[in-house]
Amino acid sequence: MSSTENNSANSVPPSGGWGATTIFSKSECLNHYTWGDGCHGWTFVDTDGLSVKQELMPPDTAEQLHYHEKATQLFFILKGRATFVIDGAEHALREQQGIQINPGQHHYIINKWDADLEFILYSYPSTKNDRVIP
Repeated sequence: MSSTENNSANSVPPSGGWGATTIFSKSECLNHYTWGDGCHGWTFVDTDGLSVKQELMPPDTAEQLHYHEKATQLFFILKGRATFVIDGAEHALREQQGIQINPGQHHYIINKWDADLEFILYSYPSTKNDRVIP
């Protein structure tokens, strides 16, 4: 597939991820998943070394406190506002801001607002089998 072609909705990506020149979107992703209380996620890259996802959290939702032993995570807010609790300290982010969470940092994200929160999540290496609930 060339860099100017779109993936068809019925195409199946190679194991772990798309090619380097593939265009992807929420409708053309490796997989769509749900989590928590009505939250959604779309996986764009999923290898042992890197995971790239877009996630959506409806108003008044939060994830569970956890940490990763190996993975560093970068969150970048596309739409809405996010509150991160990292090692007990709150950090408020607005659209077009990001935050890095290092291995071992206990954290969770909250959408306290009355609008959807959408963000990109980069994890390196991947968080597969690397999520610890304290």
